[in-house]
Amino acid sequence: MRSPRVGPTQSREVNSTEWDSKMAFWVGLVLARGRQRGAVRTCLRELQNGFERRGSVPLGLGTVLRELLRRGKLQRESDFMASVDSSWISWGVGVFILKPLKWTLSSVLGDSKIPEEEEVLIYVELLQEKAEEVYRLYQNSALSSHPVVALSELRSLCAGLCPDERTFYLLLLQLQKEKRVTILEQNGEKIVKFARGLHAKVSPMNDVDIGVYQLMQSEQLLSQKVESLSQEAEKCKEDARSACRAGKKQLETSATRNVNRCRCQLEYFRCPHLSKALRCLKSKRRTERRIEELHSKLDAVQGILDRIYASQTDQMVFNAYQAGVGALKLSMKDVTVERAENLVDQIQELCDTQDEVAQTLAGVGINGLEMDTEELEKELDSLLQDSSKDSVDLPPAPQKVLSPPISDAELEAELEKLSVSAGDLAQNTPSAASEPKTALGLNL
Repeated sequence: MRSPRVGPTQSREVNSTEWDSKMAFWVGLVLARGRQRGAVRTCLRELQNGFERRGSVPLGLGTVLRELLRRGKLQRESDFMASVDSSWISWGVGVFILKPLKWTLSSVLGDSKIPEEEEVLIYVELLQEKAEEVYRLYQNSALSSHPVVALSELRSLCAGLCPDERTFYLLLLQLQKEKRVTILEQNGEKIVKFARGLHAKVSPMNDVDIGVYQLMQSEQLLSQKVESLSQEAEKCKEDARSACRAGKKQLETSATRNVNRCRCQLEYFRCPHLSKALRCLKSKRRTERRIEELHSKLDAVQGILDRIYASQTDQMVFNAYQAGVGALKLSMKDVTVERAENLVDQIQELCDTQDEVAQTLAGVGINGLEMDTEELEKELDSLLQDSSKDSVDLPPAPQKVLSPPISDAELEAELEKLSVSAGDLAQNTPSAASEPKTALGLNL
């Protein structure tokens, strides 16, 4: 389909059919361009540059944007930020200025006017999808061990998803609008608290969350300090080895030149390389002691964090038990032991009554005829004895072993012999019949 270079005019009254067709085309094209680029923000100038062909710009793009604003597919960035309680944005890097005069006027006048060329607009559906991706990215990361995380760490985690800081803040605003995150500043640092679960609402940040966050930060700082001290101790060890090798080489050289043993020992104590090696070893020992102290502190902090995580798990299990107990109470509200025993007794009585009724019905004779069971059994025994006396004499079983099966060739040979003998018999039969006739003739 060839794209019309002229967009819909401002008035629909001239030709409603043509206006609707052009509007449907350009609305889909603008939304598809935003989804293809993956950017949640756009403006009239950017769209004009994107749709420019051979130096010409499509007419009516402003009308298309106004229609998208009316349908709720687009939203002014100013109106979006004003709709969210986002006082924390004023602590940022100055990329946002909330509610200037022209934004408040636009919110009062509504979306009836065409947006300006530089006015930033937001793709609403794309913003929601990106915010969901940020939430899932956090849930699948190592930061999700605790709901509170530093804003800088979250920014580093979402670097591939958010090309700039402005988009990152917009996504956080969307999550805050959905009540899935809350943001607070603590000691000059902004921290973010996420909701637990995909459909849960975030709770306000309390002292427990802040305390746990501080413990996590302390653990991270201690770990970094231990790592740096370990590298420093290893460096001191390598320096001591290098100094020892240099000092040993110097002593060997002096030993070849000076035969006096006392003078060699004196040079041993005056050797600068060996003195440096001793200093490095002392520094290494001090560093190792500091590492041991930091390890003990780190173990204490990790132990506290483990207990906090265990208490949170216990609280979750306790809440589940409490909910289960409440459900059991509601389900067994009218159930008691006495009523259960009474019900079982009634069931047993009904079963006994049913068995008695079945036995009574089975014992009734048909048409008033009642049979004696003992007499019937005696008659059956007599019939069995009579049948045993009248046994049939059968011939004995043959004792001859059956011959093996005959092949087809043997069967054909036997058949030929039988046909030959039958022919001889047919030839002898007429002569035998003529003899009586001759004799009869002679007798006559």
